[in-house]
Amino acid sequence: MTGTGVSLHDGVHVGLSDGTTVVADAGSPAGDVNVLTHAHGDHLFRGNPGPVVCSAATADIARCRRSSATVERASDPRVELVNAGHVAGSRAAVVTDPDGTTYCYTGDVSTRDRLYLDGFEPPDVDVLVVEATYGTPEYVLPPQAEVEAEIGDWLEETMDRPVLLFGYSLGRAQKLQVLASWARRERVFVTDPVASVNEAMAPHVDAPLDAPTYDSDVELGPGDALVLPGGKRNRGLADRLRSRRDALVAGFSGWAVDESFRYRGDYDATFALSDHCDFRELCELVEAADPDRAYTTHGFTDELATELTARGFPATALRKNQATLGDF
Repeated sequence: MTGTGVSLHDGVHVGLSDGTTVVADAGSPAGDVNVLTHAHGDHLFRGNPGPVVCSAATADIARCRRSSATVERASDPRVELVNAGHVAGSRAAVVTDPDGTTYCYTGDVSTRDRLYLDGFEPPDVDVLVVEATYGTPEYVLPPQAEVEAEIGDWLEETMDRPVLLFGYSLGRAQKLQVLASWARRERVFVTDPVASVNEAMAPHVDAPLDAPTYDSDVELGPGDALVLPGGKRNRGLADRLRSRRDALVAGFSGWAVDESFRYRGDYDATFALSDHCDFRELCELVEAADPDRAYTTHGFTDELATELTARGFPATALRKNQATLGDF
C-alpha cells in the first residue's frame, strides 16, 4: 500500500502508507495525528484541537491566544519535531512513513540565528513542504547583524523623542523589546496582547520579557518606547501619540525591503526585521534538504516552485483541496 502523499485542505495533510493522515496547522484539526508548528493565528486552531503534537512553548502560547481551548500535548513515533527558527517554540515536523519515505513540513521558518533564537537546520528528506512567504527574488534581506545594528542606531539617535515600535505580538514584539533595552531607552512598555504573550513565552526563552503594560495613565516622554501590534485601534493610538507626544512610529517586517511598505503604513522609519527566510535562504534551505520532491505553501508559491524546479528540485505549489497522488 502506498501513501496518498501531500495535499492542502484545512491544514497540510500527509497521507502515509498505513492509512494514517498527519495534519499540520489546521483550523479544525481532524487528522489521525495533528501537529501545530507554532502559535501564530494563521496556523492556530480555532476551537479545542484534541491531542496535538507541538512544543511546550507553543502549547503555552496557544493557551494564551486561545484561552477558551484546552491544549493537550501529544507525541507520535512517526513525527519528530525540529527547531524551525521562526518564533519561540516553532517546530518543523519530520514525518517518517512506515514504508521509509521521509517528509518535512517546515511551517514558517528561518535559518538565521536571531537574538534568543537558533536558525532552522534543514534535515535530509525525500519530500519537503516549504513555506514561500518571500518566495520571489526581490525579497532578499540584509544580513541580520546589519539590521539589528541599524535598529539600534536609530533607537539611540531618536532618544529625544518617544518611539512606537510596531510588530506582531508573537515574534517581532519580543525582539523589539530586547533591542530597545540594548539601546538603553528610558522605559520600554508593551500593550496587553504583547504582555500576555510575554508571560507565556518567558519560561521558554533567555530574554528579558518583563516590560510593564502601557495604559492611559502612562505619559510617554523622550527616551520611552512602546511596543505594540498593528490594527486599527493601535493605529489610532499612534496618531494621538504623534500629535500629543511628538512620537515617532517605526515598522518592522521583511516587506520593508520595498519602499512602499513605509508609505502604506505611514511609518517614520522602517526596518527589514523578519522571522522568515528570504528568497535566497529558501533556495539554500531546499538545496540543503535535497528532496526528491518539493511542495510550496503560504506565499509566493508558484514563483518559488518554478525557481526550485529550474534548480533541479521538482516542485509544485500546493492548491487547496487538490491532492497530489503517487509521489512514490
